[in-house]
Amino acid sequence: MHILLITLLVIVSISLITVVLLQSGKSAGLSGAISGGAEQLFGKQKARGLDLVLHRATVVLSVLFFILTIAVSYAGF
Repeated sequence: MHILLITLLVIVSISLITVVLLQSGKSAGLSGAISGGAEQLFGKQKARGLDLVLHRATVVLSVLFFILTIAVSYAGF
């Protein structure tokens, strides 16, 4: 059981890294965070298409990552 959980955790971790790296940037680096980051944060612009799919996949994989991490820590005892 412990080996299965660790294997799933590695797969989810690699998938999460891949999905995060595939997402497009929301601002132009540090200058965008200082000057125009708040406008995009509170703006009415929503993700569409591939960005929406990647955003939802990131949320799902993040939740799975935390659940599997807790499960691995308890299965180790």
